[in-house]
Amino acid sequence: MKHPTIYRRFHTHSTFADGVLSKVIAGFVVVLMCCAARAGELTVFAAASLSDALKEIARNYEKQSGDRVVFNFGASSILARQIEEGAPADIFFSADEAKMDGLQKLGLILKETRQSRLSNSLVIVVAADSPLQVLSAQDLAGDKVRRIALADPKAVPAGVYARAYLEKARVWTAVERKIIPTENVRAALAAVESGNVDAGIVYKTDATVSRRVRVTCEVKPEEGPPISYPMAVVTESSRIEAGKRFLRHLDSVEAERVFEKYGFIVRKQR
Repeated sequence: MKHPTIYRRFHTHSTFADGVLSKVIAGFVVVLMCCAARAGELTVFAAASLSDALKEIARNYEKQSGDRVVFNFGASSILARQIEEGAPADIFFSADEAKMDGLQKLGLILKETRQSRLSNSLVIVVAADSPLQVLSAQDLAGDKVRRIALADPKAVPAGVYARAYLEKARVWTAVERKIIPTENVRAALAAVESGNVDAGIVYKTDATVSRRVRVTCEVKPEEGPPISYPMAVVTESSRIEAGKRFLRHLDSVEAERVFEKYGFIVRKQR
């Protein structure tokens, strides 16, 4: 037989504990629901030259936000075409203004979120063990250089910039037959690394991350075309607010340090 006083005390404490536990569980569920509503997957279409910097930035952002950032890296021209065809993207980070202009004219990016965040510069590279000394655009026209890798100069920003540089130096006609077009700037870099070509023109940021190439010529800003990397939220994004948050992070001092670490020229707009 249960002692009534003891039973009442036990029953009272048990009821109180159950109530507290219920409130704790309810609160925990609310927190989880809030996190679930805020956290999720964010898809970023970005130029191949941004891959190393953006991966590092995303790792830090994921820890802070709970969002998972998924990248589709490639030539800006291809990425823009994919977005035109309805590919699910939340953010587009292009290596030139022209591709972003095209999407904006079609109403496929949110104009108010568009921002030119970065710049870059071009370099001429050869394989690290190559004896070639290509000190200027004119040297590319010489007999010692037979094959030159460029990202597709008809469509890919890095190649378009490289062609503009060569045209400005008045050697495009002399070197055009030597050009080996590649899918994107990283493919041009890989062609030089492997020794399949004698030289290549890539972004300075790409040359910086490779130990298998040697920079023989840095193109001065006045010698090359202006290079601009705009970013914007895609109109058809299912996570527009999350996209805006990530753009704000890309515009932060923390992200700026990472971009500069990889050699990008950061445009100060704050």
